[in-house]
Amino acid sequence: MSKRRILIALLGIIILSQFPFAYRRYRLSRLQNTIQQLSSQRISLPTSDYVDYQGAIHVHTALGGHSTGNFADLIAGAGANQLDFVVMTEHPQADFDTSALTLNGLHGGVLFLNGNEVVTANSDRLLLLPGTADAATMNQRSTQEIVQQQKATGGLAFAAYPAESQNWKTTLVDGVEVYDLFTNARRIRPLVMFFDGLWSYSTYPDLLFANFFQRPDANLQQWDLTIAGNRRRLVGIAGNDAHANVGISFNDLSGKKVAGLKLDPYERSFHVVRTHVLIKKDEALSRESLLRALATGHCYISFDLFGNARGFSFSIENANQIMGDESPAANQTLLVSAPLVSSFVLLKDGVAISQQTGTAARFSTAGAGSYRIEAYLDALPSPAKGKPWIISNPIYLR
Repeated sequence: MSKRRILIALLGIIILSQFPFAYRRYRLSRLQNTIQQLSSQRISLPTSDYVDYQGAIHVHTALGGHSTGNFADLIAGAGANQLDFVVMTEHPQADFDTSALTLNGLHGGVLFLNGNEVVTANSDRLLLLPGTADAATMNQRSTQEIVQQQKATGGLAFAAYPAESQNWKTTLVDGVEVYDLFTNARRIRPLVMFFDGLWSYSTYPDLLFANFFQRPDANLQQWDLTIAGNRRRLVGIAGNDAHANVGISFNDLSGKKVAGLKLDPYERSFHVVRTHVLIKKDEALSRESLLRALATGHCYISFDLFGNARGFSFSIENANQIMGDESPAANQTLLVSAPLVSSFVLLKDGVAISQQTGTAARFSTAGAGSYRIEAYLDALPSPAKGKPWIISNPIYLR
């Protein structure tokens, strides 16, 4: 075979190999158009006794290592997404208290809460809210000891990466990170992402996430089983696990960046997934009210990349009780509403028992158990089709 034929054959193979990525770009274009159409169809929901505040939890900067992010980029990213709060979870350092030095209080109109991510002697990873000066020595202490210390000081402890260790289940952690953006991103195959990036990054950088987004089946199952098995309340949150450290850069001799590309800037991480907290409208958003809402489970997870979920509600009819609350099991009706037409799936102890479609629904209950909602936007095409939009915290009927 002549060199010319070989070159033509190779060129043909290269062209054919790009057809799937061209199609994946078309899918993102179709998804983007649908998201824009849905945005124009949002409805105004009835006035509630609660205000919906949206934010990001599990956020790092270069202060704790494993990150290249700085405070200025972080504040700008939070502002660009109109976040109300950001929960910092800096990695500990042996020589200084990262929770004391990270962002805390109001910055750029956003409430920041200083916390830590620590690894315990039992190999659990915990998000401590707020953080502590002795975080660097937590790897020498048991999960239970650390949780007890947090409770004694009025703080909270959430189990992160719950599938990587099982010890947290036998402790009194306040909650569990049922979705983690970084863990989901591990599904990315580098070669596939490289070609996806060539075709789609310049136009649909945020929507590239939809290509590998998966419902966190294993984490949700562990969450549901732990609640049912221990007959306890356990708050579910989302972890942005934002590091702003994926990409390439070219620096001059002084270390100043000359050129580069960052795949996970804070602005993008904060757009994909958020934790919303519900706070009574006669209270202001503050450090104390934020911690209280997280402690009680007055919160839900939403993948706002597909549509902002602000205004979603899940409550007991004729009772001033919402997700996270506990109530007697007899003759209860559950109410759910969202600003977009959704497929609402009601789960009892992790098992789907009923489904309704609309912007609002009423569900009859089936005895004692933990009831939560997953909402799906059926109008979304692939690659987001069939993926959850909202994951609520449970209402506990005893």
